[in-house]
Amino acid sequence: MKRFIGFIKKEFYHIFRDRRSLFILFGMPIAQILLFGFAITNEINNVDIAILDHSKDASTEEIINKISASKYFTVKQILTREADIETAFKKGKIKAVLNFEKHFSRNLIKQNQATIQIITDATDPNTANSITNYINAILQNYQQEKNRAIVVEYQIIPQTRMVYNPELKSVFMFVPGVMTIILMLVSAMMTSISITREKELGTMEILLVSPLKPFQVIIGKVVPYIFLSVINAAVIVLLSIFIFKMPLQGSLILLGLESVLFIITSLALGILISTIAETQQSAMMISLMGLMLPVILLSGFIFPISSMPVALQVISNIIPAKWFIIIIKGIMLKGVGMAFIWKETLILMGMTLFFIGLSVKKYKIRLE
Repeated sequence: MKRFIGFIKKEFYHIFRDRRSLFILFGMPIAQILLFGFAITNEINNVDIAILDHSKDASTEEIINKISASKYFTVKQILTREADIETAFKKGKIKAVLNFEKHFSRNLIKQNQATIQIITDATDPNTANSITNYINAILQNYQQEKNRAIVVEYQIIPQTRMVYNPELKSVFMFVPGVMTIILMLVSAMMTSISITREKELGTMEILLVSPLKPFQVIIGKVVPYIFLSVINAAVIVLLSIFIFKMPLQGSLILLGLESVLFIITSLALGILISTIAETQQSAMMISLMGLMLPVILLSGFIFPISSMPVALQVISNIIPAKWFIIIIKGIMLKGVGMAFIWKETLILMGMTLFFIGLSVKKYKIRLE
């Protein structure tokens, strides 16, 4: 037991004296969570728009003032003719143009309707769609204010309520996904590189014939990364709560236990990668290319799995990150307990045992 503890201490010394490893372990997670939290967002703020007002009456002025008073839009340019629209878009500063028809107020009073053309720059489809929805919401609010005194029989008024994320903050979506990516990459990549380094330098054979048993060597390599990954998970959760004001509705203990389970799953996957890779460079490439793309594309982090083709939906089931994202969103945003996430927990446990079993089989073949 003393030899085993000494071996673990030696692995900690190896990690702490390598500044590059420390940067990957602690610098990259903090940088990514801040980058995703602050820079990458689906929300729009202070979008520059232009106005083409053919009417120039009281109603159009009220609408323009209402839109410019919101925090979402800034009126940067007043156009005078249709031909100026394309020029404004080509300069790249204007994301939308509101085109008011002639005699806007008169049409609104006499015909009970008037037209506003919303022209958006769809080189970024998601932003264009968001801009359209925001402007439509402002126009709908203006219309309701004007029609407040008008009573219409059999009027149906829909009421919308958003649960778990009423303000539609995109950071609530990105933080669980980023936490999953960081834990997966750091745990799997660093473990695979650490074990492959021993193989590449020829010291793995020396370790395997040492008084330590082979499974103790592998466990000794993994234990430091479990400890360091738990610290990473704690830092990410603290940043999400205190900086991004993300709620923690569920049990902190349950979140910690599920995070440790996912870390162990990722470490087991890293051990499996080390059985395939012969060099540190190949281990890093397999970890980055083989894990990052599937985690981002097929885990439901950015793109909803239900919208994917059936074949990709089936493949997504073998991605551990998919199940952990479901777990972490359930605990943090919905406040669920084990009664609601036991299936996902069992799936992660099964994947862990599968990765470990396959790794043991591979190493036995190598030793033979």
